[in-house]
Amino acid sequence: MRNLDGKARVTLADVAAAAGVSKMTASRALRGAGDVSNSNTEKVRQAARKIGYVGNHLASSLSGQRSDLIGVVVPSMANIVFAEVLAGIAEAIEGSGMQPVFGVTDYDLDKEYDVIRNMLSWNPAGLIVTGLDQSDDAKRLLENADIPVVQIMDLDGAPVDVCVGFSHRAAGMAMAEALLEMGRKSIAYIGCGLDTDVRAKKRFEGFAQVLSQAGLNLAATRIGDSPSTVTAGRELTSQVLEEHPELDCIYFSNDDLAAGGAFHCIATGIVVPDTLTLAGFNGLDFIESLPVKIITSRTPRREIGRTAANYIINAIENSMKSEARIVEYTPVIGYGN
Repeated sequence: MRNLDGKARVTLADVAAAAGVSKMTASRALRGAGDVSNSNTEKVRQAARKIGYVGNHLASSLSGQRSDLIGVVVPSMANIVFAEVLAGIAEAIEGSGMQPVFGVTDYDLDKEYDVIRNMLSWNPAGLIVTGLDQSDDAKRLLENADIPVVQIMDLDGAPVDVCVGFSHRAAGMAMAEALLEMGRKSIAYIGCGLDTDVRAKKRFEGFAQVLSQAGLNLAATRIGDSPSTVTAGRELTSQVLEEHPELDCIYFSNDDLAAGGAFHCIATGIVVPDTLTLAGFNGLDFIESLPVKIITSRTPRREIGRTAANYIINAIENSMKSEARIVEYTPVIGYGN
């Protein structure tokens, strides 16, 4: 095959000839297979670099061979949480010969199905999917995939294969218990998009359950339709406090909203946390830079990404899917600064 300029395209056979190895050895070396010696791997990689070889993943997928791709499905890239998960995945697969490719679902179940279906059509070596609440059609795709599948960031449900994460319901319950122990009794909740963000909804349900068991109801609940942003948090906090100035605590669905609440309190002279306690979720780094203290649940996002990717790599090296298992983490509650 020739390029548009008439030059012959560099092939795997060219790489093998330049490195002085067989075509099979060259292929395995470029994929990072462990049964190829370090010297041969280095010779193949140098030859490929020197002659400008680029592998044809489409050809591999069409031939039925597994590609060297690991598919990653996340609901959003606007949220730093999933950027950190991807960073952990990238760290784990470095040097393995695998490459991550990701798709964004925008918290839409139909779009998630399409993303998963399209990724599977490329015959990936494994798949990492956020959450356990896919549609029945998407779950069927995962169950029939015949590759390692790791679902991450949630434990409240039944995994298809491997599950790495934490219980959001338990996280909400733990925060409620911590706030009650601090003596807070007039508590409001502020969130965004709970109809699509099922993990935030699970935290809310766990939080409300503990309050109910303690004989308390939420003094106010405000659910915004916009994405969870600092601006939304500030606006919603203003609305809630205007209607309920007696509040001694607000629990936000995440740290972005809680930071917005903090900015409102700073602007209006409300002393945090003495007069009003603000609680969030995720333990994002920027919380430490705020001039007021916000209590939050720190989640091991990067570590979850690393663990998920390592399971897939181990399954590939062992030429088998991982046995169904759950790897559980527990968010740590503390102040951001």
